[in-house]
Amino acid sequence: MMKANVNDYKLSNEILKAISMLNFKDFTKVQEQVIPVVLEQKDVVVKSQTGSGKTAAFAIPICELVDWEENKPQALVITPTRELAIQVKEDIFNIGRFKRLKVSAVYGKSPFYNEKKELKQKTHVVVGTPGRIMDHIDKETFDTSNIKYLVIDEADEMLNMGFVDQIETIINSLPKERVTILLSATMPKDIEKLCNRYMKNPVHIEIEEENKAADNICQERYEVSELDKIKLLRDITIVENPDSCIIFCNTKLKVDEVYSELSRLQYACRKIHGGMEQEDRLRIMNGFKKGYFRYLVATDVAARGIDIDNISLVINYDIPEDKESYVHRIGRTGRIGKLGHAITFVTRNQTRFLRDIHDYIGKEIMLKDRPENKMVDDAKEEFAEKMNTRPEIKEEKGAELSKEIMKLHINAGKKTKMRAMDIVGTLCSIEGMTKEDIGIINIDDISTFVEILNDKGETVFRQLQNKPIKGRLRTVSKVDM
Repeated sequence: MMKANVNDYKLSNEILKAISMLNFKDFTKVQEQVIPVVLEQKDVVVKSQTGSGKTAAFAIPICELVDWEENKPQALVITPTRELAIQVKEDIFNIGRFKRLKVSAVYGKSPFYNEKKELKQKTHVVVGTPGRIMDHIDKETFDTSNIKYLVIDEADEMLNMGFVDQIETIINSLPKERVTILLSATMPKDIEKLCNRYMKNPVHIEIEEENKAADNICQERYEVSELDKIKLLRDITIVENPDSCIIFCNTKLKVDEVYSELSRLQYACRKIHGGMEQEDRLRIMNGFKKGYFRYLVATDVAARGIDIDNISLVINYDIPEDKESYVHRIGRTGRIGKLGHAITFVTRNQTRFLRDIHDYIGKEIMLKDRPENKMVDDAKEEFAEKMNTRPEIKEEKGAELSKEIMKLHINAGKKTKMRAMDIVGTLCSIEGMTKEDIGIINIDDISTFVEILNDKGETVFRQLQNKPIKGRLRTVSKVDM
């Protein structure tokens, strides 16, 4: 029988400390089954819906198994989108925080030169999108010779996006002796072929009941004309009055239109779609996670890679044209066992998409009558009160982990031939400091960043004001985490 309690697994104190501070009390069903298999270094194929805790299911054992002393990357995680790559990187970084694991994310539109510099330094785990991973392999800026763990995340989405050939090319550049983990919400034949071709006697794990759309998300639909959608959207948001809400549209143009209309109505909202600069998308996604605004209007770029525990409402302003997108969109609410709420607008000429979704989820989405004027009028005062109340700012998931860590900036880098061993040697000469108290070190051209663990930051900061590093006094300052 599988053990579900976090403390029942043979995990190091560093990993247990991190997951405890990340509020893991018991593992979800997918974590409960996947973690011991990966710890035994067996290949595994996981079929489980979004929101079931799949990332931690592979991140926890990989963080446990990775050897800190090894400088070359030991694990590679392939994701379909930039947003998901960034999210997975953050999750692995948080879980490996006290083991001092260095995690790099590589993806399109990110400066290649910066990624190249980062990959030259000690790196334990690389997370990335297929195209950018191939770029680094082709240019020999990513050494794959020591990859022991390969994760193919959201495999069905990569198939839909046409990435299978790229994935095969990447796999063929990796050592044959490795552990391969494939995760997918669905298991089409092409994914099964991939498993048969590149995996060795994989353990198959299927979690059907973990997060069925039918189980923990209240799904409703409204019939509406295209011209009347904005009015219906306003009426529903007034009546539902959500704390946080994602409104999904099928195109960038429609996102822009809906965002403009909601801004005109003075909703606290932002928009996100693939036509925006990556930096802006990241900034907006982080703002939504922290709760700076309640409404996010988005294309499917936001259907994956958002890991927020309490999105109270998802509205499909446009019904998605493929059934998998529907499941991924509504999976932003009702995360890991919590109750969620999803509403879909359907126009008369979209019944075929609705029929496909019904077949796929195995039930009919409940048809609702639109709210009556009196109901909307009665709800307006409470809606206005919430709109005029500053949202409660949420703490970032890894914030608790950083409380006993201080990040320092040293005004010297590669151009002055600064090396990690110079930093480590100086820090370990401070009374009470050991290698275990030194976190991730990043050396740029003219700057070095180092994390001091275990509440020793203040002591180190004071000592470095008068202690030479590589033969000279350096300007050392604190950096906000």
